[in-house]
Formats: sequence, C-alpha cells, structure tokens
Amino acid sequence: MASDDKSGKELPDGTPAPEVRPGERRQENSLPDPARPSRRRSLSMFFLSADAWVDTFLWHFLTTLRRGYERYDVFLRRFRARGIWRALNELACDGLTYGLAGLVVMLAFAQPAMEATRHSDWRTTDDFAVTFLDRFGKEIGKRGIVLNDTVPLDEIPDSLIKATLATEDRRFFSHIGIDVMGTFRAMVENARAGGVVQGGSTITQQLAKNLFLSNERTLARKIKEAYLALWLEAKLTKQDILKLYLDRAYMGGGVFGVAAASEFYFNKNVRELTLAESAMLAGLYKAPAKYAPHINLPAARARANEVLTNMVQASLLTEGQVIGARRHPALAVDRSKEQLPEYFLDWGLEEVKKLARSHPALARDRIVTVRTTLDPALQKQADLAVESVLRENGKARDVGESAMVAMQTDGAVVAMVGGQSYGESQFNRAVYALRQPGSSFKPFVYITAFMNGYTKDSIVPDAPLCIGNWCPRNYGRSYRGAVNLKLALTKSINVVPVRLAQAIGREKIIETAYAMGLSHELENVVTLPIGSSEVSVIDMAGAYSVFANGGYKATPYTILEVKNTKGEVLYDHDRDEPAPKRVLPADKVAEMNEILVNVVEAGTGRRARIDGVVAAGKTGTTSAYRDAWFVGYTGNFTAAVWMGNDDFTSTRRVTGGSLPAMAWQKLMAYAHENVELTPMPGVDAESLKRIPVAKANEDEDTRVQPRLLTRETQEFLESIGKELKALEPVATVSEPQKASRPTTSVAVVQ
Repeated sequence: MASDDKSGKELPDGTPAPEVRPGERRQENSLPDPARPSRRRSLSMFFLSADAWVDTFLWHFLTTLRRGYERYDVFLRRFRARGIWRALNELACDGLTYGLAGLVVMLAFAQPAMEATRHSDWRTTDDFAVTFLDRFGKEIGKRGIVLNDTVPLDEIPDSLIKATLATEDRRFFSHIGIDVMGTFRAMVENARAGGVVQGGSTITQQLAKNLFLSNERTLARKIKEAYLALWLEAKLTKQDILKLYLDRAYMGGGVFGVAAASEFYFNKNVRELTLAESAMLAGLYKAPAKYAPHINLPAARARANEVLTNMVQASLLTEGQVIGARRHPALAVDRSKEQLPEYFLDWGLEEVKKLARSHPALARDRIVTVRTTLDPALQKQADLAVESVLRENGKARDVGESAMVAMQTDGAVVAMVGGQSYGESQFNRAVYALRQPGSSFKPFVYITAFMNGYTKDSIVPDAPLCIGNWCPRNYGRSYRGAVNLKLALTKSINVVPVRLAQAIGREKIIETAYAMGLSHELENVVTLPIGSSEVSVIDMAGAYSVFANGGYKATPYTILEVKNTKGEVLYDHDRDEPAPKRVLPADKVAEMNEILVNVVEAGTGRRARIDGVVAAGKTGTTSAYRDAWFVGYTGNFTAAVWMGNDDFTSTRRVTGGSLPAMAWQKLMAYAHENVELTPMPGVDAESLKRIPVAKANEDEDTRVQPRLLTRETQEFLESIGKELKALEPVATVSEPQKASRPTTSVAVVQ
C-alpha cells in the first residue's frame, strides 16, 4: 500500500494530493497550512475569547449579586430586633437615608463655592502694593499686601502668632477647617447671652471669606465659606493658611495685614512688636472700627487685655509673663484726624486687578502708583451729606444704610459712599449691592418709547389695567385719564410705562438699558417697567450720565494713570481707552432731558432743586418702602443715591423724593459752587420757568411720620379712656369751653 500512495497526503476534501515528479518543486503557497492559522483567524479567535471572558465575568458578577441579595433577603426575614436594638436600627436606617440626601444637597451647594476657585491666581489676587493719588496728584491712601509678604512667618513675633491663635482659633492646628466643637460652644454661649458674643468661624473660614467672598451676612455666604475652608485645608499647609490670614486680615484704618497695621498704628516693623502691641493688634480682628487705637484707645487697650487673658487661658503664656503688658499697655500713633475714602480705595484696587488682566505690563509690575478720578473735596461733602441726613432722620425713619456715587458725565467717578460706616461693614453697597430701582427705572422705558415713534406729547390713557393676575396701581391709588408722556413721567404714574412696555415690547427696553450701562441681568417680566429688576447704584449713575452727556456711553471708571516704581506709564486712560460710543440719538436725549428737568422743577424730585443750576433726575420707591432712590444729573455731574436697610426691612414711608433727594441736593449744590456750568443737552436754561423752592416744598410733608396703632392697642386705649371718664366728676361745661377743648384722633391699622 505504501507503493500505491506516493505522497501519503490528502487534500482537505479527501482527494489524494497530486504526485510530485522528480525535478519538480512543489508550490509552497498553493494550499493553506492547517497547522498555521492565518492572521485574520487569529484576530477572530481573540475577539471570541474576549467576548467569552466578558460574558463569563458578567454571569459570575450578576450571579454573585443575586446570591448576595437572596442571602440579604433571608437575613431580613429572620432578623428580629426588639427594644433598644429596634430603635437603634430605625435611627441607623433613617440616618443613612437622610445622610445620602444631605450629601446630594451639600454637593449642590458646593458648586457655587468652587466657582470662586477657578482663577489660577487666587493666591496672588491682592498681591499689589498700590499707592492711590487723587485727580490732583495728592496721596489719598494705599492698598495691597506685597510688601507684607516679604516678612516670612518665622520672622513674625511669636507673641503675635500666639495672640492670634488664642483669640481667633485655639484648635487651629487640630481641626480640618471647620471647628465643630468651637461652633457648638459659640452657639451655647450666644444662647446664654441672648445675642452674639462669640463667633464660631475658624481662621481658615475667615481666610476663605477674605480671599473669595464679600462681607455680606447671608446664609449662602456662610455655606460657601465652609466649603472653601475645607478646600483650603486640602490645598495648603497650616503654615500657609496662617501666613495668608495674617497678610489678608483687615486691621482698620484702611490697612490689611499685620505688617501694614504695625507700621500704621505703631510706626515700627512687625518684627519689633512687643507683647502689648501684639495683643492690641490681635484684638482688631473682631471689630477693627470699634477697637482701632487711633479712634478709641481705651477700648483698644481693654480689648488687648482680653487678648492677654485668652493667651493665659489657652496655656500659651503664664500670668507672670503677661503682667508687664497689662501694666504697660501699647500706645498707638494718633491718626484720629485722618479720614480716608475707604470704599473708593477698595473699588480702586479691584479696578487695578481688572486692568492687570488686560495689560501684561501692569500684571508683571505689582508695585504701582495710581492717579484716580477722586475729588477729595467732593468725597468729603458726599460723606457729610449722607451722614447728616441719616443722623437727622435715619433713626426716626427706620433707615439704616445708604450708598452714593457721583461722577462726571463721561463716567469719571469723583466720590463714592459705600455705607454708613466702613469700620462696621466693608461691604460696598454702591458697587456690589443689588436693589430694586422702582420708578427710577422708568426713564429707560420712556427713552425706548421715544426711539419707537412716541414723543413727550403722545397721549396714553392712565386707567385701570390688568395683565393676568397683576394690576398695577398708582401711588395715590387714583387715575388721571388720558395724559401725555411728559406729565406721566413727571408725576411718576405707574400704569403708563406698563402700557408703553406692552406696546413696544419689554425686550427693546432691556436692550436699551444694557446699552446705556446696566450690567446685571434684567428679568423680562410684566413688572419690569416699574423697576422690579435689581440694579447697582454705580450702574444707575453711569446709565443716567448718557442723558447728561447727550447720548454717549459713560462707563464708570476711576483710573486715570498707572506708573511703576521707575516712573514709567503703564496705563493712561485717554491713551489706552477707545472714544465713547453713541448709544442714544441726540434729539431723543434732548426730549428726555426736558421731562426729567420738569421732574425736579415740578414733580416728585423737587427737594433736589439747586438755585441757579439746571438739574434733572428721577425718584424711585419700591413696594413697602424698602428702597428709596434719587438719580439725577446736571451738565457737569451725575449722582445716584440709595437709602434703605441691608436686611430688606421697610423704612417708615421714606420715598426717593425725600431723604435721597435731600442728600443728593447737599452734594450737588456744593459741587457746583464757583464752577463753570455746562449746559444740559436740549434744555434752554434761560427759558426755564422756575417755581420758588419754598413754594415747591410746601405741599410735601417733611415731618416724621407717626407710628400707626394696631386695632388691639386702639381698643385698649379706648377702654382706659372710658374708665377715666367714669371717674371724672360730673360738671357743666359751657359752649365756649367745649369748643376750646382739643380733640385727639388716632389712626388704626387693620
């Protein structure tokens, strides 16, 4: 058989392979070799193996889960908890459920906080040493901490570090950014005292506020502060956090950081501080205005004594070590006569930092001198105007805060008041607070109407109107019928601007307001025309400046020139900024100016009149008298004034035409003394018919509004009156006597 089968091989289909004759070569590649699979077959086998592995893994995984669930189900069927164990089990289950829900809520709240950390330069945000000059070149103050960073933490006196830890955060090196025990202790002490006597914020939380947040006292800010504190603890070492805190803490007098405070209060380097001086500086963290030694030295020394006691209680020093500091307290440099434009300087520093983002030369050189637009005389008068009005009327009219911005008609800010007291609150209400403008928003509606076919003589009905469930009403709850737009804006009628908005579209009004300078989001709602969307004081001043300058954009600015230490000009406003852009037609601006002058002459803004000066403006009052505005301008200056309360509580019937207009008038009357008056676009001062100021104010009640009695109080007083009347002896009273007896009336609130 071997001789019959020469090759001994068969083809895959079973047929014998062809015989190879002597001298012939077999074609090696004519047939595939079953022992050596092709590359395509190998790849297919790999994917098949992978698929089999995945299927097996999933089967085992799901089988394990199913068996685990079955065992868990069997356990629960057999599980029986009674007594205290049942209660603990219920608490554990509820705690787990609510804990997971709370975790989701916490993650949602963490998102806004983490947004603040996006800037890569957050550690160097304030790394500027800025010397500010007024418009005339005279120094008005300093901001920044670059020079303070040259003092390492290990060179800061040990007494100052111990005083800081003992007073602000004794468990600083042991907590994770939030001191739960310290917060609980503060809550207990505050509850015992019936008020806030201790704070629960750690040094890390305070640093988070200084780096990323404002001083506004809201729950949202406290939540962000807690998250940012945890983030800082994960990002930095304890030594870095402590160093940043010592450099960033506000120490009063417009200075930040212990190194700047040492030079300001004691005229010495921070390395040379004594124990008594360190204790006095550490006492400033709590309330810089209250305990500033250049303002109230006895209070500062009393606070320093408390700090020394804290150091003894924290076992950082002994009583014997602090007795010398108690007997010989620190003596500060007398700076009580100095008054700095603190809010303006804070805003100026923020403007410098914004400028650095667009000017690389300024970003590289952080020790600079900035000449600003501030007029020190007008700034002093602005402070005086707000202070005097609030001192005379604030308590009686339930007004706690005010803000004011005054600028030239091109946007150059000459004065700024961000609040009643910078020491008590560094929150700048003139720039960062958002409040409803009320009727002071109406000029945006009217100018938009003028650009869409209306004129000041156009007739619009002042009659009842309802849009859905909302029915706008006028201040006096009465209607005038058909009125022209000039009268409607002069008398601040509410129905007319709502009708205009329905006719021209609210989108056009929003577009006009943005073009004029409002920067915050305006809600497209039916109440928009009467000022329901929130705005800032500085934006309102800038927007009204468009009317004052004839229709050109007037973006508020404060920096005129920036120079480095070599005297090189890094930035010049006139050189580096584009020319103002026209945003409103000149003829429409002239028409609006004529109406707003009439508001001051014969409308709701008569208290803002200035003898010999043509002034225009608009009042604004929100519902429940929460916000009162007056925004006005002349050919030379524009100013916006807001008054109200930080907690949004109502004032006692304060309108924009009362206290805000009075403060505006005090500033602007002073600003126009001995200056060349610039004509207001579209207004002929010679042809203006003026009503005497005294007569204009006669029909407005300037007296303090009495508090209204509730019905319960009224009934109680009536019952007392009846009892007293029953005790009186019966007497005959003649008719003249009856006529001369005074009568008493009492108002009742339902």
